[in-house]
Amino acid sequence: MPFYQHGNGRKKLEISKNISLKYLHVILFIFLINCSENQQEVPNGMVWIPSGSFYQGALDNDTLALIHEKPRHLVHIDGFYMDMSPVTNKKFRDFVKETGYITTAERDVNWEDLKKQLPPGTDKPHDSILKAGSLIFTKTAHPITDFINVSQWWKWKIGANWKTPKGNNSIIDKDNYPVVHISYEDALAYCKWAGRRLPTEAEWEYAARGNRQDVIYFWGDSHDSLKNKANTWEGIFPFKNSKMDGYENLAPVKSFPANDFGLYGMAGNVWEWTSDWYNVNYYKELLENTAACHNPKGAEYGFNPNNIYAQEKVIKGGSFLCNIEYCISYRISAKMSSTPDTSLEHLGFRTVAAKNMIN
Repeated sequence: MPFYQHGNGRKKLEISKNISLKYLHVILFIFLINCSENQQEVPNGMVWIPSGSFYQGALDNDTLALIHEKPRHLVHIDGFYMDMSPVTNKKFRDFVKETGYITTAERDVNWEDLKKQLPPGTDKPHDSILKAGSLIFTKTAHPITDFINVSQWWKWKIGANWKTPKGNNSIIDKDNYPVVHISYEDALAYCKWAGRRLPTEAEWEYAARGNRQDVIYFWGDSHDSLKNKANTWEGIFPFKNSKMDGYENLAPVKSFPANDFGLYGMAGNVWEWTSDWYNVNYYKELLENTAACHNPKGAEYGFNPNNIYAQEKVIKGGSFLCNIEYCISYRISAKMSSTPDTSLEHLGFRTVAAKNMIN
């Protein structure tokens, strides 16, 4: 006779069934929550980033971390959509064709705006220098030891903009490259047209980390894997690039592996704008106000002790110029800052959207 037909056996079976049903209900409940979080169709070219919590900032074992990446603090992020890769030349061209938008790099420099970011009494440059242009990278003629003076490799180039990144070239046949020479103002204009917004610093870092809580790079902790994971400067910066990763300058989007969330280019290639003001004290303030750690929107104002006359925004991700001897900003927690009107040869952006922003 089957075991479950005996009295004691039947009781044990009923208990077992009740326990199984109880846990089945829990499993189904969790499954339904996860499924309900994203019932909308994912917009073309974007990835759904599920809600979750993570520790923002540098790991204790990250010996390359800078002070503005600390202290590490717990943050919760609600789910959102994020561009799979940085905005490309093609997508930005579509925006310009439809709107007639003129980027900041294509406009003459406004001295009245510029002098607000400079020490009082700074002399006005000659009008010929204030013509439309942007900053481009130029290799040095020999190795250098002074990495403080960035004018050794950054040059103001009249005529440089998103259509002519070096000032005298074009982006023909480069539709799938990330658009560069984009200011914060330009990125916001694109977002308004596209019905998107820029990510917060916390959203960007959470998305870059993927499902990996305690790693320095999006792929793990091994720096030796860099050349296979990101477009950076291999060799002697800024003198000679050995091109071990296959590129000397920009690479097309999706040239390197995606992270756990399916995002490309979250390390190297181009810096990306975030919506946060850059403030060196912000992480410390978050530790004192834990309520602000739910979808943090950044500091109320910018503060950079090294550039006290300017308000700057946080940029993330590093670029093709990052090198172990200089920038090292292909690490997840790394960041730098830039004024909203600045455009550079290695600065682009990607967009995000909350569910209620999607039609």
